[in-house]
Amino acid sequence: MPGIPNPGPRLRFLVLFPLSLAIGFGLLQIPAVDAAVIRFTGSLVDISAALIHLFRGQALVSGPVLTSPSNGFSVQVENGCNAVNVTILLWAAILVYPAGWREKLEGLAAGTLALHALNIVRIITLFYLGQYNRNWFDFAHLYLWESLIVIDTLGIFWGWAILVRRRDLANS
Repeated sequence: MPGIPNPGPRLRFLVLFPLSLAIGFGLLQIPAVDAAVIRFTGSLVDISAALIHLFRGQALVSGPVLTSPSNGFSVQVENGCNAVNVTILLWAAILVYPAGWREKLEGLAAGTLALHALNIVRIITLFYLGQYNRNWFDFAHLYLWESLIVIDTLGIFWGWAILVRRRDLANS
């Protein structure tokens, strides 16, 4: 029928995206994957502490816990705070988007790096905010950063998809 766009790629995305999300989150239930995520979360805390030390701050690390030696305030980085959930969201979107494998791999690498860099900023800001005002910490932790990290994930995907689309149009 004239005037009706081909729903093929859109329909494919709408079907495969939730399926990819389910698979990604299902993988987190595998003990070996869970163990790797726990190690990864510990490395986020180690990197956060190293950056705090680099800028002459003080922080102690014990597994997934970052503690201020001056006042004892601690943040514990858990699943949901380690950006693994939004990484799965990003990967699911990129992997089912109609693009070449090279573009997908570039998007996965750059997007994952950007998300985790932002998440380290999140951990450090919450670490400092919690030492100075518990109410602002709770607000930032539960609402502000939670929303920002999801919006940033969507923005990373959207920006990547625009670049891929422009490349495709330029090569046509």
